[in-house]
Amino acid sequence: MTEEFGKDFWEQRYRGHTATRVRQPNAQLVAEAAALAPGTALDAGCGEGADARWLAQRGWRVTAVDIAAAALEHARKQAEMTGAEAADRIDWVEADLTAWVPPADHFDLVSTHYVHAAASREALFGRLAAAVAPGGTLLVVGHHPSGHGTAAVHGAPREVHFTAEEIAADLDPARWEIVVAEARSRSVTGHGGQELTLEDAVLRARKRL
Repeated sequence: MTEEFGKDFWEQRYRGHTATRVRQPNAQLVAEAAALAPGTALDAGCGEGADARWLAQRGWRVTAVDIAAAALEHARKQAEMTGAEAADRIDWVEADLTAWVPPADHFDLVSTHYVHAAASREALFGRLAAAVAPGGTLLVVGHHPSGHGTAAVHGAPREVHFTAEEIAADLDPARWEIVVAEARSRSVTGHGGQELTLEDAVLRARKRL
């Protein structure tokens, strides 16, 4: 990620959002985590907190991390609108994932969606994988290289595109069971109101006991 996607970029982007607009959780999180037993979760790059809220409503204790204070401000407000019980299950952390190191072998679920890695993508995902507790789940979702229209919707540069197989290749098979590694389509509405089909790279892996 270049400087154009640094802290200032994300602060400005989220300051322009309306805090009262309720965001929906990412579709791939719902698809992959709905059947998991609640435990401790790390939402890495939480944005305005839709995934964290969805998890907390289902009984997870969530650590939600984002680089932008403006995003976390919106996230807290939306969590409060959801209700105190779920909001109390979320710890909001302002941190740059490039430098922040989560506790090792700690979380039952580590989830990250469409993160713009500031340096080495492999190093970032390596730190997130290390944070998964034995028996826990790693969920990585990103922009697949074949996803036509992704840049138009998200402004995502080419360097944030990857395949699930590329991420899976960096996981030690002696320590990880790959449950899902595939490209998956989803439909979104673009800024101009047009319907677009995007391709996600979806990796779900279980850390062996």
